[in-house]
Amino acid sequence: MNKNKKELASINTTKNLIAIARNHFSTYGYEKTSLEANMTRGAVYHHFKNKKNLFKAVLNLVQYEVGLNVEKEAMKSEDIWEQLILGCVGFVQSATLESNKRILLIEAPNIIEWTEWKKMDNENSVLLLEEQLLVAQKNGKLIEFDIHMISHMISGALNDLSIFLAESNILDKNQVYKAISHLLTGFRKDG
Repeated sequence: MNKNKKELASINTTKNLIAIARNHFSTYGYEKTSLEANMTRGAVYHHFKNKKNLFKAVLNLVQYEVGLNVEKEAMKSEDIWEQLILGCVGFVQSATLESNKRILLIEAPNIIEWTEWKKMDNENSVLLLEEQLLVAQKNGKLIEFDIHMISHMISGALNDLSIFLAESNILDKNQVYKAISHLLTGFRKDG
């Protein structure tokens, strides 16, 4: 087998392991997920070294998909402020999906150290939020204030709201939209 075929096989194995693990982590949780469930322990250790690294790979995929949904929802409007609101709603919707909520909101802060989880959150969710806030600020829609501080305040609120909604199994998109809209009004320049 030449190098390209080996690399392709390795990539496919990695994708399959992540898909299987994602299903198991979201269904059974980290502790109850067995490395022998539809995947060989040897393959897991070869590609990820341990269960925790496999979990982080799954978490990275979930965060990436949540980010894609944020962008997709934001692009439903051409208005910069509305994009901010819709992106935040998109985050909550995606984070609370059955396939995501346990991994992203419940397991991640407990499985990986808080500082590492927060770093991953900053590199994904907070970064997207900061980018949109900068656009809003440059277009005169956002108050003149430290973007990092605002983004962390909003991100914390969105994470906590997502946890609350995931635990209550209630997601009324209109109510979420209204709540986020009211939250963000305090940061709006003409709000």
